[in-house]
Amino acid sequence: MTFLKTSLRNVLAHKGRMALSAVAVVLSVAFVCGTLVFSDTMNATFDKLFAATAADVTVSPGNAAADDEIPGTGKPETLPASLLPQVEKADGVRSAEGKVVSTSVTVVNAANENMGSTTGAPTIAGNWTQDERRSMEITSGRVPRGPTELMVDADTAEKHGLKIGDALRTIAVTGDFTARITGIVSFKVTNPGAAVVYFDTATAQRQLLGTTGVFTHVVVAAEPGVSDEQLKGNVSAAVDAAAYRFQTQDEAADAGRENVGGFLDVMKYAMLGFAGIAVLVGVFLIVNTFSMLVAQRTREIGLMRAVGSSRGQVNRSVLVEALLLGVVGSAAGVGAGVGLAVGLMELMAAMGMHLSTDDLTVKWTTPAAGMVLGVVVTVLAAYVPARRAGKVSPMAALRETGTPAEAGTGRVRGALGVLLTGAGAVALWTATRAGEAGDGSVWLGVGVLLSLLGFIVVGPLLAAGVVRVISLLVLRVFGPVGRMAERNALRNPRRTGATGAALMIGLALVAGLSVVGSSMVASATRELDRSVGADFVIRSNNRQPITPQAQAQVEEAPGVAHTTRYKLVKAALTAPDGATDEGQVLSAADPTYAQDLRREVVAGELAAAYGKDAMSVGNGYAERHRITVGDTMTVAFEGGTTAELRVAAITSDDASVDKGAMYIGIPTAARHLPAGKLPQNFMMFASAQDGKEKQAYAALKKALASYPQYQVLDQTDFKQDLEDQVGQLLNIVYGLLALAIIVAVLGVVNTLALSVVERTREIGLLRAIGLSRRQLRRMVRLESVVIALFGALLGLALGMGWGTAAQKLLALEGLGVLDIPWSTILTVFVGSAFVGLFAALVPAFRAGRMNVLNAIAAE
Repeated sequence: MTFLKTSLRNVLAHKGRMALSAVAVVLSVAFVCGTLVFSDTMNATFDKLFAATAADVTVSPGNAAADDEIPGTGKPETLPASLLPQVEKADGVRSAEGKVVSTSVTVVNAANENMGSTTGAPTIAGNWTQDERRSMEITSGRVPRGPTELMVDADTAEKHGLKIGDALRTIAVTGDFTARITGIVSFKVTNPGAAVVYFDTATAQRQLLGTTGVFTHVVVAAEPGVSDEQLKGNVSAAVDAAAYRFQTQDEAADAGRENVGGFLDVMKYAMLGFAGIAVLVGVFLIVNTFSMLVAQRTREIGLMRAVGSSRGQVNRSVLVEALLLGVVGSAAGVGAGVGLAVGLMELMAAMGMHLSTDDLTVKWTTPAAGMVLGVVVTVLAAYVPARRAGKVSPMAALRETGTPAEAGTGRVRGALGVLLTGAGAVALWTATRAGEAGDGSVWLGVGVLLSLLGFIVVGPLLAAGVVRVISLLVLRVFGPVGRMAERNALRNPRRTGATGAALMIGLALVAGLSVVGSSMVASATRELDRSVGADFVIRSNNRQPITPQAQAQVEEAPGVAHTTRYKLVKAALTAPDGATDEGQVLSAADPTYAQDLRREVVAGELAAAYGKDAMSVGNGYAERHRITVGDTMTVAFEGGTTAELRVAAITSDDASVDKGAMYIGIPTAARHLPAGKLPQNFMMFASAQDGKEKQAYAALKKALASYPQYQVLDQTDFKQDLEDQVGQLLNIVYGLLALAIIVAVLGVVNTLALSVVERTREIGLLRAIGLSRRQLRRMVRLESVVIALFGALLGLALGMGWGTAAQKLLALEGLGVLDIPWSTILTVFVGSAFVGLFAALVPAFRAGRMNVLNAIAAE
């Protein structure tokens, strides 16, 4: 118990020095726990929503897609209303209702503003039924009773300032219609952000489905004592089971979870990945803290050894200090993680996704995982310093306080670092030589990991040379103060290397992603310039296809030379070698699409692919199945007939736009699909008459002004939109990486603070021989700047190597331009100097306030 008491006293005696390490533990654990709580809360929210909205048994069309929409038509699959009385007669049925639901609508107010969610959640339109009362309640007004009335959900009404009597226009593929709000309904469970409108049944059928006498679902409620499985069996026995799909409440809820589960999992694991980076950076801070504390207590530890403490006891004493730090930091981190989750929920609410704190879910595994992570990481990080403490000789009690500065690093460490770095470089080079992106990505991952470990291990070896170069360029202008700052950074290469490595990790990822993002934009821009011949692209910003009404507006716009329709058609393809590929997507377009998108043709003529019963294939598909021009493909159109199509052209896959696309003419698709199954336009393209580009652009914008869900983009807009999308993604990533950089900055602060304490007597002597407080503070700040620039230089160099290797893999997917964003790299490098200045503010201030005589007398 003696070493336990000693450990506790040491922690309390050095609580100020431990504080920043504790903050690193808190931040790392908080990010992990916050991610788990946030993701669990989102899962719980959707679970409650799906459970509340799923009926005891739901009957759907047997060929309905996962989202119940016919691809590209904007219309849901339907079943006949005559099914309803058959279901009602089944044993165990208490009630059955026909439902109409469509997510391919846009609702706008009188000012033509979209009332839908801005987070990607759908706008849901349907009919009001008794089944809706399970999850919704009317809080004001009444149900709609005719074609000019509707109800809207309370969240949408509050967000957009809607009230009873306001007119809303609903835009569906069947046409536009206006109705006034007669009621407002509220969710009984949390609404994750969808906008919901209700009509009476006849209006919903006519306006959303294009005809009466059909429904999208039949929802069935069971009599008391009848299980969902029993009811499902009874209903399926009462109707033509082969034509329909039957789901119990649990099955429907599971299907809903599966639809959103992929997105939630990606977000969860991405955030945990960034949390892992923060944990790794925190390890360096903890290692540095304990290494310096052990060095400063060398004489104290020597006295302990002299009075009988064994190596093991000293070792355990330091580990117990780490354990206490880990327990306290992890406990605080768990609490901070819950707060972080609540903050994320508030942020999502501001963006339009409503997550109630009533659904806040904290499973027992979350605090357990946080505590275990924090404690284990802290103890492991302190293990090496603890071993060093155990090796302190009793003779150290006779020496001056502290230990001699390390002049260099071990040969074994240097050799290992060079070996790891070399192996990483070889792996990255192998990735750039890969013939397939999948194979290359494995080598890229291995190369990133090995090169990162190599730089971490070899960092102290590089510190001596790199710091001298940086000092020559940055510090020498400050005269003797600059040279002292340089020597302070060089006196312990291991410490400088570890401190710089913490900053290196975050900046390496920033640099690597910047190179990838910039290269993607540059490659896509070049591809657009090379291949896109159309002046304008018309597309939707939600799932709704371009309606016939909007198509007519585009075609009639003045100044437009030609327009091109572009549709997506699903089919099963059987190649001449007998191989069948299900769920393939064919691009059905007008012949003018060959002008709008210039594709390189390997064989045949692309224009011929738009002819009667003809098609094109990509050269990758052709090579896999040994297809040549003139061969016949068997195409089974989804929802239509099977056709024999002749291969008229083989296009090159060396492209980023429409890579691997297979083209057919729209008349070919129309011949083999019923009228109701032919998709609407997924996109449209247009070209202006010579010299009338500006007039045509303005005319198209004006023609579609009443359809806010559509965008008219010229080539400049298209490039800017692509750049904005990549930029937004990178900004999110940079925001998540900011946590790792913050922890790294804390590491610089902690290193400097402990270094100032370690050099107390030295500082006193410097002050005694004439160094002013201002010069002393400048020395500490310059030392911090050179450490930060050292870490930045390594990180940026490493990141550019990663980004270059990643771009070579992207080149296999048609993104062949390598673009180094030098402005970003330079900004980050210069910004690192300011980070160093900021990190040194408090340590420099404390150093300047030292009493000269007390400092000289310090031991």
